[in-house]
Amino acid sequence: MSIYVCGSLAFDTIMSFEGRFAEQILPEQLHILNVSFLVPALRREYGGCAGNIAYGLRQLGASVTPVATLGNDGQDYLARLTSLGIDTSHVQLDAGAYTAQAMIMTDRDNNQITAFHPGAMSQAHLNPIRPVGGGHIGIIAPDGREAMLSHAEQFHAAGIPFVFDPGQGLPMFDGAELRHFIDLADWVAVNDYEGHMLSERTGWSLAEVSQQVRGLIVTLGEHGVDVWEQGRAQRVAGDRAEQVLDPTGCGDAFRAALLFGLSQGWPLARCAALGNRMGARKIASRGPQNYQLSEADRTLA
Repeated sequence: MSIYVCGSLAFDTIMSFEGRFAEQILPEQLHILNVSFLVPALRREYGGCAGNIAYGLRQLGASVTPVATLGNDGQDYLARLTSLGIDTSHVQLDAGAYTAQAMIMTDRDNNQITAFHPGAMSQAHLNPIRPVGGGHIGIIAPDGREAMLSHAEQFHAAGIPFVFDPGQGLPMFDGAELRHFIDLADWVAVNDYEGHMLSERTGWSLAEVSQQVRGLIVTLGEHGVDVWEQGRAQRVAGDRAEQVLDPTGCGDAFRAALLFGLSQGWPLARCAALGNRMGARKIASRGPQNYQLSEADRTLA
């Protein structure tokens, strides 16, 4: 089964702050906020939701086609995707912009502050989904606003079941738009915070959201995942990580496992269990695309 991953391709500049953000920010002075964080460690990584999810799917041996846009500095990224065996036929190059850039700072408690420049991602709506043959599944991951709207419509029109994963793009949409995404989608995936925002904006409880789709997945970090189906939730326990080094890309690793399981026809709870394992492997490795699965991990798939 072909897996289409609509989302961003980006370069991640990852910085480590050895203190705690909460100890540096005075809540009563937020109206005149002026802070600086010393970051002794800095790395540049390949990232973006589409790239991270595609990497995870290749770790599982799946065929994957990102639908995404790179800028005029994206040739190295394109070559990397090809070297990983990822189908780049739907990766568009925009000569007039930089590739999207994320500047991510993580404190000692794994809290993160991110600045994001969309760059070429803003033109992703000019890159339509062009399915060939049958047997497809997809995901709408964070991307340009117009791209997320148009790709969801294209999936639905083509009869391709898909996961709606708004992620950090959720605040771009109002309640009516989010309800429309849910109407088009087959599954919805959010983290705990995003789940609260989704409920607030749509006016639907998580139980009600789950009754509009085949399943709602709410990730809870180390505490596991709540799998909602037809108004009822099931908790799937988290998987213990060997060490906690870098949370960047953990959600994308989970989404890769979710898509893999769905493409195999698994029940959602089994998809979530593999996703928890993938997230645990990712957090023990620095960068979103450097973790490796063991043979034991692959037996779960």
